[in-house]
Amino acid sequence: MQNNIIAQSPEQVAQIGNFKAEVTVNSPGRVNLIGEHTDYNNGFVMPTAIDKSIVFYLKKNKTETQCRVTSLNFESTYQFDLSKPDEQGEEWTRYITGVTEEIKKRGRSLSGFDCLMFSNLPMGAGISSSAALECGLAEGLNELFSLNLSPLEIVELSQKAEHNYVGTMCGIMDQFASVMSKENHVIQLDCQSLDYKLVPFNIEPYALLLLNTNVSHSLSTSEYNVRRKECEQGVKLLQKWYPDIQSLRDVKLEQLEAHKNDFEPVIFDRCSYVIEENARVNAAASALEQNDLKTFGELMYGSHEGLQHKYEVSCNELDFLTDFSRNYDAILGCRMMGGGFGGCTINLIHQDFMEEYTALAKKAYKEKFDISLSAFTAMPADGGKVI
Repeated sequence: MQNNIIAQSPEQVAQIGNFKAEVTVNSPGRVNLIGEHTDYNNGFVMPTAIDKSIVFYLKKNKTETQCRVTSLNFESTYQFDLSKPDEQGEEWTRYITGVTEEIKKRGRSLSGFDCLMFSNLPMGAGISSSAALECGLAEGLNELFSLNLSPLEIVELSQKAEHNYVGTMCGIMDQFASVMSKENHVIQLDCQSLDYKLVPFNIEPYALLLLNTNVSHSLSTSEYNVRRKECEQGVKLLQKWYPDIQSLRDVKLEQLEAHKNDFEPVIFDRCSYVIEENARVNAAASALEQNDLKTFGELMYGSHEGLQHKYEVSCNELDFLTDFSRNYDAILGCRMMGGGFGGCTINLIHQDFMEEYTALAKKAYKEKFDISLSAFTAMPADGGKVI
């Protein structure tokens, strides 16, 4: 597999060469084919790691507690002391603090280390650079210091780092996909039990095209946590009639609909979206197993409609691109991907039409919003590993 790792300048190549890393880790981003905002509701998702990644170069530096992490992309260095964690720094540094602190909480010992990072993940595209950062650093430190953390422990501590140090109450999907994926497969993941199935992803002559809106509406983080609370509110109300329910994962649509009049309309819509989306994920896995890409694409469109109208996390730019895709028979499915309010649409498109469609979409999008659209392809890849 090509890792598609390209340092962008001779200076960066030289810097990496002179660094003399003891450990190198490739940590991929991810796409989620279907199952959005279901992971923190203990539901089902269908992600995969992709052929875009962050590469970490690590070495010990002979100090007890002094650490330096340098982003080659941003030409920025974060220096910190393992014994005095800084929880108030820039956002990217809090991911790093979170990982080292969560490792220490598990009784593992770290000493001073230096790290270079280089990324070819498109920024702001909703392909989870945060999980790639957390998991890649955790995997690198695991190897560098022989910590004997299992892949699942790396997934869980990376999620905790984001909860406790960044403040995003994310589900476990992004970290799981970044670590556990397998090339040419997608993961059908049960976020409650963490049982998972690798589903072969044989979609030729179709491919995955991501169109990045290049907008990020400021609601994304605040509304993410609001949606989580709204779902919890729905569960709490349903527990009056169904005390065994722990999350929306346990709720059948008919149970919710039986009490529709007891719900505020907004809370009802949030809950019904999640229940319907869980069903779509399982239907999508069956469609892939039967090589029924037409049904798979229709489920993608159904997912977007739910995110747009019931969960209300889409935006005009994402809706425009999804509607635009419906004009072309060579596109079987399209939906917004990620937390919402910006980021990408993910398109299931015939390979022969990809170049032409990208040009058409860029032109129409520029005319509508006066914003430049960017496009990239994504291929299912292996999860993070030492290289």
